[in-house]
Amino acid sequence: MLEGLALNVRPLGENDRLLTLLSDEQGVVRLAVPGARRPNSSLAAALPLTLMRLQVGGRGELRRVRQLRMLRSYAVLGERLETLAAAQSLAELALILVPAGLAAPGLLADLLLQLERLEAVVRERREGREALMVAVQGSVHLLALGGFALPLQSCARSGVPLVPPLGDRSWRCSLLPGEGLAIGPVAGARVVLNASELALLQRLPRPALPRRRDGDLLGPAGAWLHLLDLVEHWCGEHLGRRPRAFRLLRDSFEAEPPARAPGRGARG
Repeated sequence: MLEGLALNVRPLGENDRLLTLLSDEQGVVRLAVPGARRPNSSLAAALPLTLMRLQVGGRGELRRVRQLRMLRSYAVLGERLETLAAAQSLAELALILVPAGLAAPGLLADLLLQLERLEAVVRERREGREALMVAVQGSVHLLALGGFALPLQSCARSGVPLVPPLGDRSWRCSLLPGEGLAIGPVAGARVVLNASELALLQRLPRPALPRRRDGDLLGPAGAWLHLLDLVEHWCGEHLGRRPRAFRLLRDSFEAEPPARAPGRGARG
């Protein structure tokens, strides 16, 4: 038996599907799902963003799914463009990070946690900014679990601790993708952060989303889009490619109305 999350599902031949699954034991696995595109197939539940348990048979590079049991579907994320884009971004990043056939301890559990948070955005009609935040924080988590953590604690050039002086509007630090974060506006930097943005970024390895004491989410939308840019550049440098869904996420969020829930929200 094999249990995991469907990251990608594509047509294979006339009636089959090609399933790309993320599992704890085997990392990313590609499997043929025979007859899954037939309307009455018992394997028709092989769909993207579905947690499933499979019985797999055969040998060679492309094994075949014999039985399938759906454990949980995250199809509700498709009801809002920003939650779907966030989920696709995280699934695509996991697909880039995890080597085929190798175990990826902790990565599936963290990805499922982020999908559950995105579900709450849909079901509780929360503002779109929260989906963007989940995508950025989830990306930071997945990068760390995959061995490509952002170095957030010391300057890449001087080695001094990165301590953002909140309230100092002139302070800056720069992302040098091949090195890390360096204090000051450095020539050739891909992204330059202010003190508040760095403080937000340094909170992202924690389990929970950054919130105020009253529970309101921290950071304006512009800051989160800026951090998305930083994550995207880091992926491009260290993984050789960037999740294409990041662009969809950015575009979908920019098309989102300013707010869907009461609260201060826009200030952080």
